[in-house]
Amino acid sequence: MVSRSYSNLLDLASGNFHSFSREKKRFPRVATVTGVLSELDDDNNSNSVCSDAPSSVTQDRIIIVGNQLPIKSHRNSAGKLSFSWDNDSLLLQLKDGMREDMEVVYIGCLKEQIDAVEQDDVSQRLLENFKCVPAYIPPELFTKYYHGFCKQHLWPLFHYMLPLTPDLGGRFDRSLWQAYLSVNKIFADKVMEVISPDDDFVWVHDYHLMVLPTFLRKRFNRVKLGFFLHSPFPSSEIYRTLPVRNELLRALLNADLIGFHTFDYARHFLSCCSRMLGLSYQSKRGTIGLEYYGRTVSIKILPVGIHISQLQSILNLPETQTKVAELRDQFLDQKVLLGVDDMDIFKGISLKLLAMEQLLTQHPEKRGRVVLVQIANPARGRGKDVQEVQSETEATVKRINEMFGRPGYQPVVLIDTPLQFFERIAYYVIAECCLVTAVRDGMNLIPYEYIICRQGNPKLNETIGLDPSAAKKSMLVVSEFIGCSPSLSGAIRVNPWNIDAVTEAMDYALIVSEAEKQMRHEKHHKYVSTHDVAYWARSFIQDLERACADHVRKRCWGIGFGLGFRVVALDPSFKKLSVEHIVSAYKRTKNRAILLDYDGAMVQPGSIRTTPSRETIEILNNLSSDPKNIVYLVSGKDRKTLTEWFSSCDDLGLGAEHGYFIRPNDGTDWETSSLVSGFEWKQIAEPVMRLYTETTDGSTIETKETALVWNYQFADPDFGSCQAKELMEHLESVLTNDPVSVKTGQQLVEVKPQGVNKGLVAERLLTTMQEKGKLLDFILCVGDDRSDEDMFEVIMSAKDGPALSPVAEIFACTVGQKPSKAKYYLDDTAEIIRMLEGLAATNTTTSDQTGSTATVPTKDLF
Repeated sequence: MVSRSYSNLLDLASGNFHSFSREKKRFPRVATVTGVLSELDDDNNSNSVCSDAPSSVTQDRIIIVGNQLPIKSHRNSAGKLSFSWDNDSLLLQLKDGMREDMEVVYIGCLKEQIDAVEQDDVSQRLLENFKCVPAYIPPELFTKYYHGFCKQHLWPLFHYMLPLTPDLGGRFDRSLWQAYLSVNKIFADKVMEVISPDDDFVWVHDYHLMVLPTFLRKRFNRVKLGFFLHSPFPSSEIYRTLPVRNELLRALLNADLIGFHTFDYARHFLSCCSRMLGLSYQSKRGTIGLEYYGRTVSIKILPVGIHISQLQSILNLPETQTKVAELRDQFLDQKVLLGVDDMDIFKGISLKLLAMEQLLTQHPEKRGRVVLVQIANPARGRGKDVQEVQSETEATVKRINEMFGRPGYQPVVLIDTPLQFFERIAYYVIAECCLVTAVRDGMNLIPYEYIICRQGNPKLNETIGLDPSAAKKSMLVVSEFIGCSPSLSGAIRVNPWNIDAVTEAMDYALIVSEAEKQMRHEKHHKYVSTHDVAYWARSFIQDLERACADHVRKRCWGIGFGLGFRVVALDPSFKKLSVEHIVSAYKRTKNRAILLDYDGAMVQPGSIRTTPSRETIEILNNLSSDPKNIVYLVSGKDRKTLTEWFSSCDDLGLGAEHGYFIRPNDGTDWETSSLVSGFEWKQIAEPVMRLYTETTDGSTIETKETALVWNYQFADPDFGSCQAKELMEHLESVLTNDPVSVKTGQQLVEVKPQGVNKGLVAERLLTTMQEKGKLLDFILCVGDDRSDEDMFEVIMSAKDGPALSPVAEIFACTVGQKPSKAKYYLDDTAEIIRMLEGLAATNTTTSDQTGSTATVPTKDLF
């Protein structure tokens, strides 16, 4: 069975661009039947490639998709379910950043398991009353998906824990991966129930739904889709150990905007895309973008904020004031250090306790005067590691209290029972310093909450005996490895593994001057109060709108199967070159010119073998031997190499070193450009290149007669790219007064004389033909990188000039999808060879019909 994505591509390849159906689809309001997903493909959606889906909603609407709905469920004694908003849910809080006229629909799971007989009724109530669409996951499947793949594989790996032994995260289990895919498929089905793809925005949250963008993009090629990762993204050395690493990367790249809390997380993601997928990124006007099959995937870097008005409302509660007064009396004449963490292996609770133990050991005067209150929230995961952390924490607390405690004084207060929000807020208010020493965490909003609570209000100031006019103060000790650390420039940053450093930070936080505490607090409060959750959501949506702004003007179609699916998006004027089309034009024309790049066009980029194959030689011989054809191979390589490689091609024209040397055929001498007067600049440029070669393992220098090329193809891609930028700036600086240009190409930096480019070959060809009175009526120009754009520009600008026939057929073709001056493209070298074979086959057929001997045996392609 041929999928629509493939048949659509065939239509495009043959030049048949069918208008997509605008027939209106009707979706069931609620679908409760779960499906089993095949990892390879989704056969139930063979019509998923339709770029234009019906639009039934004109009002702006955003669909928020997360693992859990922002809903609390309550079942009374009679078994009747009732629902209310979960005000602590980030998905609900981010609504504050939306425009008032934007409708918000939520999709996610409920925390409570709903019986099958109740599901339809619950779905209807949630949709009508809360605009929520619940995804019902069978318990066994949910266990494999959430507690299995998410918590055993993704979550530990994203927090830098490798599964070196079965106890550390466990080995990769493909059945858990299959469950992860199946649940993401269920979520995609739920989005399908409510989406109006032309109008709606979709915002997917966190690592639980990383493959959802692929399922949605497959069904609606122009879906306006954002994704935000709330956990860390590990370095490529860690991430590349994941067996399904490429599948997850490609799935994320099906989003239009990908958000991260910090630059480090974004940098790691970009590095993974570079090392594993060969993709490069660019920064334009402050926005980082990845070119992916004609689509620009934007990268957003902005840490999430907190819901300040909610915190302030809790601070104003009488219960909070009462609790603050109770804690004030409990810790009278004592300074409180506060830790609030989940009970899991990455929060560093045991390391914090060891630092507290060392503080009391080294500073006996602090015994009885300093208390560490450690609030331990229940772990979100489960397993042996959680039990070990809990046991270690309890044992350490017991040891410290036995060693330093006395009647009326407990140095460590461990609270491992659930607290109400106002109770936690009260601890923030009375704490002298907040300690967040996680060894790895995505964001961690505890410091932000602490800052707002320390700002307090008049009633709380009165309760704790503060002068209302006095400046507020606070101290933070935060780990270097948490997402909020870069935004808290006034915090004391520590390496949580370094117990001595944490101990010193705790001591400094206790003895620092009041003025410094006030200064640090003011700095933090200014940032936290202006970068709240509404600011974060508003900024993300604005960037998402910008990223999707050009969807409507691009032609889109899907290619690939399963998780290899992606969408090709191109400007309407940029088309795939149809082999049948060019062969037809080739047959009916008499004066033809063919200009071909070599690296990247005739040979695969990065190929170990760079010499031309026998097949390539035969094709070039066939084309160049036709008296109606003038064929030039234009390359950046030196003339000695080209002469040696193509010595058997008597009628082939060669352009060496980007057109500085030109030879019309094997029987003529090389002609030299008159633009260059000398090469003294080489004596300056070569030592500079040699310096970078010595410090960049895998890089080489290629010395040509007219140019110098620094190539870092086999160097580390990130380091090579960094060195290339530095080298380019260095060369431009030292060669300012020399008549040369310094340019970057595909994994290279090249210095060559100004004015020398491949366009010289095209200009010479056009001028020669015009002087002979032979106006070209067919031009094919093929290249793959920036150096070929000069050829494209010359040929396209000559379209209406005197050198071409008024009815000339012009085919400027780039290899791959990218912004180009060419009007056509082919995907890779194999398609270039196939096209040239088609032209060669035409020559062979013509020769056979006239009775002459065929030059090259080729396949009958048509």
